[in-house]
Amino acid sequence: MTHRTTLPRAHLLAAALEAAARGWQVHPLLPGGKGSALHGERSCPRTGECAGGHVKWEARATTDPDRIHAAWGTGAFNVGIATGPSGLVVVDLDMPKDKNGKDSSDAPCGATTFLALCERAGQPWPTTYTVRTPSGGIHLYFTAPPGTMLHNTASTVAPLVDTRAWGGNVVAAGSTTPQGAYEVADNAPVAALPAWLLHVLQAPPARTAAPAPLLIPGQATRRATVALERESATVSHTPEGGGPQGGRNNQLMVSARALGRFVAWGEIPRDVVETAFQAAGESAGLTPGECRATIRSALDWSIRTARSREAV
Repeated sequence: MTHRTTLPRAHLLAAALEAAARGWQVHPLLPGGKGSALHGERSCPRTGECAGGHVKWEARATTDPDRIHAAWGTGAFNVGIATGPSGLVVVDLDMPKDKNGKDSSDAPCGATTFLALCERAGQPWPTTYTVRTPSGGIHLYFTAPPGTMLHNTASTVAPLVDTRAWGGNVVAAGSTTPQGAYEVADNAPVAALPAWLLHVLQAPPARTAAPAPLLIPGQATRRATVALERESATVSHTPEGGGPQGGRNNQLMVSARALGRFVAWGEIPRDVVETAFQAAGESAGLTPGECRATIRSALDWSIRTARSREAV
């Protein structure tokens, strides 16, 4: 089935007005794309809304029909919804990808994982306004609890389960990309965010000290053992979004790469390194799936590119 990626302005204007009528703050996205069509800080004219300084896209989203008509009257823009100002929390259930970014059936999709979470909580799949994405993913819309400010998450609830709230944006139904259209899959009223999911989103990640790697005497050289203990400790104490390497997952990748050469040189078994970093990554708040994928990729790269021990 072929989808048009450039729809008539009237169609996209209607989609923007429909979302605004629901009380959702909308802003124009690039035609056929998902990026904002609004000017950024570098190109800000410092006039109009930005007369007192640049105003970011989230604050410039609107429900005003006149402003919407004016914006979509200049181009066939896709429709973005600023979830935070709209009082929404949108759960994004994605499809698994292989290492090349292509669709893969080797891992459960986000919808399968989310259903398992619902069952674990003793709750049914929620009935709420739902949009199907061009990739086959699902957006579940929920109203945010009053007085609660939630922010975006990326695979912290579970693999392939992201959430969009303050600071977040979703593409509205009626928009298209080269992959296809965003379509309403269930036009049910927007349900309140499930209590069990709110609890998950508000709970700080569990942090425990990473256990020392289990080594049999003579199984690894001292320098490999010291390096593993140092790097796994660094990973376990890296905060979300911070740290010298820019975040927990990045630090896990850098640290695992640092140990790969010792594996390549036969100074320490790979499974010992994997076990230590898996524990360290999970203690830092990463999901088991994130840890396994990052560790495997980092070690594969490091072992493949390691220089000979004599050359070091």
